[in-house]
Amino acid sequence: MKRLCVFCGANVGRNPAYRDAAVALGEELAARDIGLVYGGASVGLMGVVADAARARGAEVIGVIPQALVARELAHGGLRDLRVVGSMHERKATMAELSDGFIALPGGIGTLEELFEVWTWSHLGLHAKPCALLDVAGFYSGLASFLDHVHAEEFLRPGVREMLLVEREPGPLIDAMHAWRAPPTPQYLTRAQT
Repeated sequence: MKRLCVFCGANVGRNPAYRDAAVALGEELAARDIGLVYGGASVGLMGVVADAARARGAEVIGVIPQALVARELAHGGLRDLRVVGSMHERKATMAELSDGFIALPGGIGTLEELFEVWTWSHLGLHAKPCALLDVAGFYSGLASFLDHVHAEEFLRPGVREMLLVEREPGPLIDAMHAWRAPPTPQYLTRAQT
């Protein structure tokens, strides 16, 4: 993996463990010579993970819509800050630049970004790992809910397993390295008649 995309909050959250995990993830990426692609902001966990990766010499690419630059959220210290026209273009650019996706704690934007790339993986639109860094149990409720969705048969076999979950950056990145995309389900590959 050359680059990983990290989705995370524009806030740091109330638990100091979230900030610590963002630092640890940025440092782990740098230690493994993996670049960071992220939302381009200087605030919240976004700024924390970017600064930690940069401080250790990692490549950091920020992608931010013009509307957020105007609100002065753009990270001014990046060598590679890509300003795009819309949130849709932001997500597409981040996905194109990345070899996998990690969600740190965050809000609805983080969840929306993660669910979109996970859906794309399920549909066979990419073969890149998607993962949750479950810091201090932040995502344990979501993981339980997804298990429930699977048990209620709203997820086809294998889809739930496509979303990796680990509590520490090192084991998460190891799991992402080992992950192989399952075959695209036959019902998604059949020609439409």
